Amino acid sequence: MRPRTATEPSTSTSVDPDQRTVRRRAQTVHRGAVKAVIWACSLTSSFFLFPRTAFGHEKWFHKGAWEPSNWRTAAQFPTVVFIAAVVVITILAALIRRRLARPNIFPRPVAFGADPVGITRFYAWVPVILGIHIAVPLLVYGIQGHLFAPHLNLPGVWQYWLGLIQVGAAIALFYGGLTRLAAIAIGGAWLIGIGVFGLEAMLENSHYAGFAAFFFLAGRGPFSVDRLLFPRLDPPSRMMRLAPRALRIGVGISLVMVAFTEKLANPKLAQSFLQQHPLNFTAALGIPMSDATFVLCAGSVELLVGLFVLFGLFPRLVILIAWLPFNLTLTVFGWVELIGHLPFYGALAFLLVWTPDETDWWVNGLHDAPISPAGFSASD
Repeated sequence: MRPRTATEPSTSTSVDPDQRTVRRRAQTVHRGAVKAVIWACSLTSSFFLFPRTAFGHEKWFHKGAWEPSNWRTAAQFPTVVFIAAVVVITILAALIRRRLARPNIFPRPVAFGADPVGITRFYAWVPVILGIHIAVPLLVYGIQGHLFAPHLNLPGVWQYWLGLIQVGAAIALFYGGLTRLAAIAIGGAWLIGIGVFGLEAMLENSHYAGFAAFFFLAGRGPFSVDRLLFPRLDPPSRMMRLAPRALRIGVGISLVMVAFTEKLANPKLAQSFLQQHPLNFTAALGIPMSDATFVLCAGSVELLVGLFVLFGLFPRLVILIAWLPFNLTLTVFGWVELIGHLPFYGALAFLLVWTPDETDWWVNGLHDAPISPAGFSASD
């Protein structure tokens, strides 16, 4: 038999497995490179951006009146350059996420030993946890005559009606009684607030609308008065599946809106706030910034985090990195900021654990139903 030359095609099937191995290795290297880029960018952001900024609400603590937001400012140089950079980063992150075909980089709880039963039980407790985180500020603001935020002072008769709605909704969510009716009441108060304070103020507090949608879609779960006395008021499973997304969108819109109305579209407010509260400590880091540049950096980072949360882009990575600026000024502004940020703490903690492909476990947890470990996987 004549030996086969190098230019002749081979009839052996042994080449295909080798080619598949090479392709798999190339894909592994590519994924590793993409992850390395993401980690490098995130670490760079955490060390060079986040320590210089803080997710504070200037309107909560600013002394005196301020000018309204001027959205034309956001379209002027250099603000528009910062905004464009944030949009480009968000688009690149969306493309990378699609390429990786996974919503998160950080491993899910199963990688640390959690099993389906434990995760399902955790999901059963999520409505309780979130109910407490939203009930406390609602109760405090309702008693003090505010609507959803310490700077939104209710005028005239609205102090009684909207205050009563907030107090009633807080009690209902705390105990889990008539939860979905309380959610409708919160949504109604949010809509009324548009007429009282304007659309901008309510969009800044979109997280309350997100919580209202969450509890209307999910109910209060198995550990509630509703489950004991009013089980027929529980939402159907198809609605429960939508609850985490509704909460995420509400929180994301709120962060995006505040980035504009308190910084990017209202730099005068932010700079006046820095004069009253000298939080621009970049000089102490050896990289001094003017207050104007500091405001641009702070607003851009807050916008970036808001967009990532809004569109569900690597939420665990973003939430873990954003933990520092969210808590950086707690020791400065104390209880007012703690109570105001409680809904964000609860929502972001849930989104830190939440994995979209665990929808069945989520619904089972809300129904307090046993699950089967069949098909259990630690992959994200």
